Amino acid sequence: MSAPLAPGAYRSHHPRLERALFVWAPLAFFLIFLVGPFYWMLITALKPDSELYDGSKSPLYVATPSLDHFIYLFEKTDFVTWVGNTMMVATLSTAIALIMGVPAGYALARLRFRGSEFVGTAIFVTYLVPTTLLFIPMVEVMASIGMDDTIWALVIVYPTFLVPFVTWLMSGYFRTIPADLEECARIDGLTRLGAMLRIALPLARPGILSAGIFSFTLSWNEFIYALTLVTASAERTIPVGVIVQLTRADFYFWGPLMAGALLGSVPVALVYSFFVDQYASGLTAGAVKG
Repeated sequence: MSAPLAPGAYRSHHPRLERALFVWAPLAFFLIFLVGPFYWMLITALKPDSELYDGSKSPLYVATPSLDHFIYLFEKTDFVTWVGNTMMVATLSTAIALIMGVPAGYALARLRFRGSEFVGTAIFVTYLVPTTLLFIPMVEVMASIGMDDTIWALVIVYPTFLVPFVTWLMSGYFRTIPADLEECARIDGLTRLGAMLRIALPLARPGILSAGIFSFTLSWNEFIYALTLVTASAERTIPVGVIVQLTRADFYFWGPLMAGALLGSVPVALVYSFFVDQYASGLTAGAVKG
């Protein structure tokens, strides 16, 4: 004999159907929505031109897979150079953002000084300023110091929008760590800096990791600054190089273009797949509790 239901409780007569409609169907929809672009890039990159531009062929599968577009990408463009440039710019920009943003976030979370709330708000508002309003003065600044048309200009400019976000995120994450732990360490003889290095930073590792992943992704995918600050092909990054060299007016080399887009998204996808748990916990803690 089944147990009586609590007042107001509802017992489903079709649990499997409801689970399929309200759990599996939404999951399937979001899976198709997320994986669909990667699948489309893959089949477009694997199609030979004879099949790619044939309207009678189905666009949803590849009849005769070919690697011609990948070979064209590596032999006829500077894709390998773009990958190296993008990796160097993203890595250095992320390192600078973490070195400057993590201590700044700690200071906003732990130190009390006049105007601290205003400083925190101003830092976050700085991150919200769109790059479309800043790229023209940034071009003039880089030209005045002789850094235009080099990837070092990107290494200098990218932290201007990465540091504010890292500072805001880490400020929120440090507030989730009990300050009593650091106070006990200071009573035992550690300085403020020592407490930060030995207590706060190890505990904030998920937040630092999430901030680093986010900064790396922004640097890897950034387009406007990379387009306006760098014009030499050998100095370009993947987002700009693929678009500039694989388009001719209104004609697009769809096969190599999709091959470049697919290969350009692989490093970021691998980073997220390895650190997704730490990234989610760090991002939510810093954003919600900060």
